[in-house]
Amino acid sequence: MAEERVYEDLANALERLPNGFPRTAQGVEIRLLKEIFEPPEARMASLLGREGKSIDEVVGLTGLPPAEVQEKLFALAEHGFAWPMKRAGELRFRLAPFVIGIYEAQLERMDRRVAELVDEYMEAGGALGIMGARPAVHRVVPAHAAIKPEWVLPYDDVRALLDGAVSFQLRDCVCRVHMQKLGRDCRFPLRTCITYYTRPRPASAGSISREEAIAVLDQAEEVGLVHTVSNVRTGSLLPQGVGYVCNCCGCCCLVLKGITRWGIAHSVAYAAYRAEIDAESCSDCGNCIARCQVGAISFDGDEPRVDPRRCIGCGLCVSGCPVGALRLRRRPEAEIEVPPLDFEEWQEQRIRNRELSRGRPGGRVNPLDEVM
Repeated sequence: MAEERVYEDLANALERLPNGFPRTAQGVEIRLLKEIFEPPEARMASLLGREGKSIDEVVGLTGLPPAEVQEKLFALAEHGFAWPMKRAGELRFRLAPFVIGIYEAQLERMDRRVAELVDEYMEAGGALGIMGARPAVHRVVPAHAAIKPEWVLPYDDVRALLDGAVSFQLRDCVCRVHMQKLGRDCRFPLRTCITYYTRPRPASAGSISREEAIAVLDQAEEVGLVHTVSNVRTGSLLPQGVGYVCNCCGCCCLVLKGITRWGIAHSVAYAAYRAEIDAESCSDCGNCIARCQVGAISFDGDEPRVDPRRCIGCGLCVSGCPVGALRLRRRPEAEIEVPPLDFEEWQEQRIRNRELSRGRPGGRVNPLDEVM
């Protein structure tokens, strides 16, 4: 029973984070956490919470020697279960959310069992609880080839997001690895996820240059992958100094599957633009339909039509149209979700909206208005 309790405590701690980790009637989240965490890791992680704890505070909570606590906390950080951060000059360790955080950290450790349990958890309500709340975790930025530099907003320019970064890494997409473990290979490239840092990092096997990072973005647009980033105007939802650009497909991406599989209308924050088709110029080739990762374009009789409610504004249809019949237009102001300024504002908005959606502090998220 004591071992079961540590996983209950960890699940509850994850659910209290702004990102959320809703409990399910089937208890699949406990089985998932047991597959990922050893009991001592789960106990230590459950103590950290949103604000984080210093080494001395964890010593006080556990009674363990400071050297042992320090070793265990750094091990949690190495596994992606905790995020080290500085607050008022003091080193603290914050519990990493499940998405973005613990799930992505399973890239090297992902196996069929974890993949199956993640799917089961998402089907049982995890997807709705994590992706149904606003502000969304991820945000779409348009394909560079689909936008005009003079009117794009700075935080919607995928290349500009890399300005100021000094180190870059390229890694496999954890969502495609996840699907591979289930025996479902994807037609898109595997190595497409860029992490960038505003502080220098030692070179490693995944290190790339800024020019190489931009080439990856260009390749992603060419093959038809959606750029998604942290849903903030400055910084990231990851620890300070770390950002990312995911290049996503609707068949594998955990967030885009919110739309394509679980019917959650805003599982990702839409770009401030949406696609329009000039029917007179259209050659009816169907290329835009094939490139749309969320099924927002379909034939209406002999002509393709864009569903404005489903279009996420990625611009892949525009960049892939051989006759120039598509373009991105700015959405009406009432439809535009301006991203929170930074991580702190995102957290506050997310917590407030989650509490409003469930009607009381400590309840469970149930954003039914976000279901298609």
